[in-house]
This record gives sequence, C-alpha cells and structure tokens, in this order.
Amino acid sequence: MAYLQASSLVLSSSSNKIRAAVPVPKLPRVPMSLPKMTTRTVVEELNMRAGFTKTVPIDVESYNSTSIANTQLYALLEAVADRVEMHNNIGKQRDNWNTLLLNSINMITLTAATLTGVGAIGGAGIPLLALKLSSALLYSAATGLSLIMSKIQPSQLAEEQRNATRLFKQLQSQIETILTLGNPTQEDVKIVMEKVLALDKAFPLPLLGAMLEKFPSKFEPAVWWRSKQSQNKTKAQEGKFRKMVKNGWSEELEVEMRDIIEVVKRKDIKDYARLGNLMLKINKILAITGPLLTGIAAIGSTFVGNGSWAAIIAVAAGALGSAVNAFEHGGQVGMVFEMYRNNAGFFRLLEESIEGTLEEKDLERRENGELFEMKLALKFGRSLSQLKELARKSAYSRREGTSIDEFANKLY
Repeated sequence: MAYLQASSLVLSSSSNKIRAAVPVPKLPRVPMSLPKMTTRTVVEELNMRAGFTKTVPIDVESYNSTSIANTQLYALLEAVADRVEMHNNIGKQRDNWNTLLLNSINMITLTAATLTGVGAIGGAGIPLLALKLSSALLYSAATGLSLIMSKIQPSQLAEEQRNATRLFKQLQSQIETILTLGNPTQEDVKIVMEKVLALDKAFPLPLLGAMLEKFPSKFEPAVWWRSKQSQNKTKAQEGKFRKMVKNGWSEELEVEMRDIIEVVKRKDIKDYARLGNLMLKINKILAITGPLLTGIAAIGSTFVGNGSWAAIIAVAAGALGSAVNAFEHGGQVGMVFEMYRNNAGFFRLLEESIEGTLEEKDLERRENGELFEMKLALKFGRSLSQLKELARKSAYSRREGTSIDEFANKLY
C-alpha cells in the first residue's frame, strides 16, 4: 500500500513537470463564417443534376406569355373543333329538310291534282263538295310549304354549312400548325380569334334574325376573312419562314403576282359574278312561280263542277307547280347560287391577299416569296411552271390589248 501511494506521487509530480516543460501557445481567434447557400431555380437545379454546369438565363416574362398564348390557342382549338361538328350536323339536317319538304310538297300537289280530276269527271254518288274541299286544302298547304321553302332555301342553307365546315377545318389545321411550330404569341391568338368571329358572321347557324339574305338585290361574293385593315396590322405574323435572300422575293416574282391578279379580276371573278347573277335571277323566278301556280290551282279547284276550264286550270297549275318545285329544290338552285357566291369570295380573298402582300414594302415582313408562290399555285390547281406561263400570257395580252382566253383557276 505504501508502495502504491509512493508511485502515484511520483507520477503526479512527473506529469506536473511535463505540463510545465511543454507549454501550449494560445492560437489567435480567427473569425469564421459559413458560406451562403445560393438559391437556384428549378431549371438550374435540373441542369446541375444532369451535368450541365453552364445554364442559359430564361426570360420568365416571355416564358409566361408563351405559356398563356399556348393555353389560349388550345382553348380556341377546342371551340373550332366544336364548330366543325355543329356545322356538319346542321348541314346534314338542312339537307334532309330539302329532301323531305320537296317530297312532301310534290306528293301533296299531285294528290290534290288527282282529287280535282276525279271531281271534274263527276258521276253519280261522287261527293263533289268533299273532293273540292280536300283538293283546295291540299293545294293551300302545298302553297304555304312552298313559300316557306322558297324563303329559307334549305339547299342553300346546307351548302353554307358545308362551306363553313370546310373553312373551320382549315382553321383547325392552322392552329395545330402554330402549336406544333411552338412559341406562339398573343398576336397569333388575336389573329385566330378574329378568324373565328369572321367565320361565325359569314356562316350563321340560327335562322331567325341571323339568316343570310337569300335574294339580295345584287350578287356579292361571300366574305369569311378578317378585314383588310386588321390584316395590315399583323402582316408580320403571316410569314414564319424568313431571313432568306430577300425573303424569297424578287422583282420578277412581284411582276408575276400582279399579272396573275389581272387574270383573276378579268376572268375568274367576272365570270363567277355573271353566273351568280344568273342563278340569282333564276332562283327568284322559280321561288315566285312555284307558290303562285299552286295558289292558282287552289283557287281553281273550288270551281270544279261549274265548268271544264276550272278543272283544267286547277290540274294543269298543280302539275306545273309540282314540276317547278322539283326543278328549284330538287335541282338545288339555291345551293348552286351559294356555291358561286363562295367561289367568287375565294377569288376575292386571293386578290386581297396578293395585293396586301405586295403593298408591304419591307420584304422581311412578308411571307416567304417561294412559299407564297407555291401556295398560290396549289390553290389554282397548277404547277409552278403553269403559274409562270399564265403570268406571261397575262402580260402579253395586256401589252397587246387583247383578252386572255384562259382562267386562272383549274381546280373548279
């Protein structure tokens, strides 16, 4: 025990000596600060994780604007697709109207003529009063239905809806192209919105209060595009293919476009205006003649039994009225008039499109010239060489003071 105590004293004294012999200097206090954590956006963080150390700065305002324009275009695309379906369904419905009303009027008219003929033959036991009353009522019903049919022109209404369906499908494809190319702008949204409203105005769905005038005083081409003033504000948006050598335009191409305009004005638009006026006059005559003949037949049927002439007039007028209605609505004269009206509108649109493009002096703001020429050739149903040949013929006829013997359009 004494030995252990002595050993501990020796160790403690030696440790004291060591501490005294090796003093540890005090280090100066160095101010320490933690590095600040840098905040990264989601895009930067994804780039860093993928191994991209250099990131491209993103304009948040531009990105938000593009995103909003995308959403708005998708909403417009849904609305246009809905209009395609509506016009398609209503077009089929109005085509059925034309068929059903025409068949009904003809059956009623021929039945009334038969009753009138039976009453005129006479004979014992034949109820003449009942036959006269029945034929008069049937003729009157045919007259009323014929008046309604001549007023609304179901075949023309069906053609309007068919054209609206086709044009809305074109607009639907244009919107899908804009979305596929990417980076749409608010100007794109505005242009599409104006086109939708222009089509709604040109081809209304309701009949009451909004139906197009079926017998205008003068033939006018259909208009389903934006106003020229609105187009002038947004010409820069019409061309997506830019920054080529003069943007695909040359002096020769501009001269070619002006020569083609002259052909469209002097031949195509003039010819369709002539045909449209002719069909308008024929339709007016038929629309008046049909109800007038059945009305005469209705009056003549009431005098059956008092003389042979009354029966002859009633039967003959009824038969002629049935024939006129069959020619007018079975031949779809109103549809033909609407077709000419839309064709004339198509050429008017091409004329304004070419003139508006050439009026733009800044070549970079135009649609690419080569693309514009190709689109125009396709719309006319021609090849590029045929389009150039047409322009040469137009220039030659203008210099010589002669009329060109060829239409611009070969498609229809």
